[in-house]
Amino acid sequence: QFPSDRSFLMFASRLGRTLCARSVIRSAQYSTARPPVTQLSEDERILKESVRKFAETQIRPFVSSMDADNEMHPDVIQGCFEQGFMGLDIPQEFDGAGLDFFSSVLVIEELARVDPSVSVMVDVQNTLVNIAIQGWGTEAQKKHYLPLLATNTLGSFCLSEWGSGSDAFSLKTKAEKKGDKYVLNGTKAWITNAKQAGLFIVMANIAPEKGYKGITAFLVDRSNPGLVVGKPEKKLGICASSTCEVQLNDCEVEESDVLGELGKGYQIAIQTLNKGRVGIGAQMVGCAQGAFDNSIPYLKQRKQFNQSLAEFQSIQHQLARAATDIEISRVMVYNAGRGVAVGEGDEIQCSMAKLVSSEAAERVASTCVNLLGGVGFTKELGVEKYYRDAKIGQIYEGTSNIQLQTIAKRILKEY
Repeated sequence: QFPSDRSFLMFASRLGRTLCARSVIRSAQYSTARPPVTQLSEDERILKESVRKFAETQIRPFVSSMDADNEMHPDVIQGCFEQGFMGLDIPQEFDGAGLDFFSSVLVIEELARVDPSVSVMVDVQNTLVNIAIQGWGTEAQKKHYLPLLATNTLGSFCLSEWGSGSDAFSLKTKAEKKGDKYVLNGTKAWITNAKQAGLFIVMANIAPEKGYKGITAFLVDRSNPGLVVGKPEKKLGICASSTCEVQLNDCEVEESDVLGELGKGYQIAIQTLNKGRVGIGAQMVGCAQGAFDNSIPYLKQRKQFNQSLAEFQSIQHQLARAATDIEISRVMVYNAGRGVAVGEGDEIQCSMAKLVSSEAAERVASTCVNLLGGVGFTKELGVEKYYRDAKIGQIYEGTSNIQLQTIAKRILKEY
């Protein structure tokens, strides 16, 4: 006897859902599982190993002297160009390496493991300057600048000013149209790579009365007589990386030097910095790893109370927490980086990756200094440098408070 129409339909519906669920489960069992974000392909592994070899042999010998002299060694800069690190995701037709954004993440991380100063030089080049020109440049601009950036020219991204840091879009630098040219006047602050840069992406306002909607990006060559680079800042960390004031004094540029659309500079800044935060996250992962790697051998060799420091349970627990901090940071940075590489970079993931990795780097480096004791406080093992270098991660390309605000706004919007 058949059940009533209503009960039969309910039974059929339940049966259908059950069969459908079983089908999905069987399909999932036989499909190829997605690998962990930290699992590298063969090409990625080879890239990471080659960068590590270069960093150990060509950068490490200069780390201490570059830090003391507040100066990037020319051979290090040249070496990074020769290795293709300065144009990682620039297409080969423009003399770049033709890799993807995630490759930049791997290179930035490995360089930071040896020297975060070199790492941020490469980071700004790839995740801010190159990306901005590739994303918003005209064909003529790409053909002219990308080969230079890939082979011999450093770039700088000029957004911040003395009066506009986190409130970046309150910038005061102006661009006034005069005939077929724009005349830029203003002062930029804390500009990375400025001492050696040959190209500057400058944010200036063409219509201050429109607020941030007047902000426009301009390409300014180092040879422009209206552009003056100030002396490098003396900093707590990343000392070899040049950080300078950039003055624009009646700096004339052509209409063809506008990057993107007039009044759309704020969009370029937002979208570029979103990717740049992943680069800073990678730098912080490398910084933490470097402090950790340089501490373990000493902890295993140094003996107190008839046993090595590494044998004490309290030391082991601190090492375990540090290693966990590094791994969590790497997972978040790699996840965000792989997302950006396939065009699915989510703003909240990028902010979370930078927030977590920058705070973890300071925490790990501090722990390592503590565990090393007196030796950690000296420059003998170089771990104190990682501690100094880690601090900037919570400040540039969006402070930790800005990241928290970005994350909170998204959460509240979704709910």
